[in-house]
Amino acid sequence: METSFARQLFSPRMLVAFVMGFACGVPLLLTSTVLQAWMTEEGVDLATIGLFSLVGLPYTLKFLWAPVFDRFTLPLLGRRRGWLLLMQAALILALIGLGLTDPGRSPLLVALAACLVTFFSASQDIVVDAYRREDLSDKQLGLGSSLYVNGYRVGMLLAGSGGLILADHFSFFQVYLFMAASMLIGVVVTLASVEPPPVKGTPRTFREAIVEPFVEYFQRDQALWLLLFILLYKIGDQMAATLTTPFYLALGFSKTEIGAVAKLFGFWSTIAGGLVGGVVLLRIGIIRSLWLFGILQAVSILSFTALALVGHSLAGLIVAIILEQATSGMGTSAYVAYMASLTNKRFTATQYALLSSCMGVPRVIIAAPAGWLAEWVGWPLFFLACALAAIPGLLLLPLVARQYHRSAQ
Repeated sequence: METSFARQLFSPRMLVAFVMGFACGVPLLLTSTVLQAWMTEEGVDLATIGLFSLVGLPYTLKFLWAPVFDRFTLPLLGRRRGWLLLMQAALILALIGLGLTDPGRSPLLVALAACLVTFFSASQDIVVDAYRREDLSDKQLGLGSSLYVNGYRVGMLLAGSGGLILADHFSFFQVYLFMAASMLIGVVVTLASVEPPPVKGTPRTFREAIVEPFVEYFQRDQALWLLLFILLYKIGDQMAATLTTPFYLALGFSKTEIGAVAKLFGFWSTIAGGLVGGVVLLRIGIIRSLWLFGILQAVSILSFTALALVGHSLAGLIVAIILEQATSGMGTSAYVAYMASLTNKRFTATQYALLSSCMGVPRVIIAAPAGWLAEWVGWPLFFLACALAAIPGLLLLPLVARQYHRSAQ
């Protein structure tokens, strides 16, 4: 059993999942955190910098053009790798183009270049998600998804923290050139990887590519309940995460303490949680993992309630961040694997893009009322409410389990 697990963990397919996650994670912060730092340095006003958050819209709207990747197959490398290579090449050129702009003199040109980066980055995400679903078996999806998520976070760390550190020693153009060069590892893996086996019944018209993914999904038994589960499973975790920084500051922690603990303990706890989640997923399967990690996510939120009652305690802050980030990493691995398992391989790109867009809806909706609730009831009861908010998602799990096992037969 141990040999079998080690063989799967270090298999080429898992390496591909990790590296593709890395390639997807690098561009994200280059159009937000790093670009904001560059614009601030060039003296761009805050109102303009704030408007630049709109360049991230392609990540939310990617389901609109996802059917293109299901409908057409390029002449080289196959249905998935052909599109992936094209999007990666375009993304590298877009990053170089963004580095050549001047935020101080031509913010509109910067916005156009940034939009191109996010468009090609979101397109890469679509194809990578489809590739991972079609390349891995249902049993491998859990471990593969956890490695993808961890690769994504490593890519974000390189671009975010690494990009800002590099910017202290090199020009921003050189920073973007370096980040574009780091994307070549994704190109190499795309060329070296194996195209997933062809699927019968792939769309032959745009109507089939756009309409049938919706029709196929909503014709399933309990389709709306499964969608509701996707919306609710991580809502407690997301609700708590929206206000953690104001919470830490309210307890009297300095920004240096928060930054050091969050970066040092938070990042590595998330990585460790994702890896442990992948191992557990491989051993006990997606449904039992959703149960286990969902409960652990809810319980870990109570560590913030305890911290609120204790007050300023660096040890308490470290424990709370480790527990929350580790269990969140586990839950995300199972969550992403389950969403992938829901897709029909005929329409993987479109259906996964739709489901992953739904995944972000609760985070947007709960951000505003979360602050009001915290002010009304206080921090201890707020985090207790966050833990309780996880219960509706867990209550849907028996139905999810029945449908999952029925589909697997």
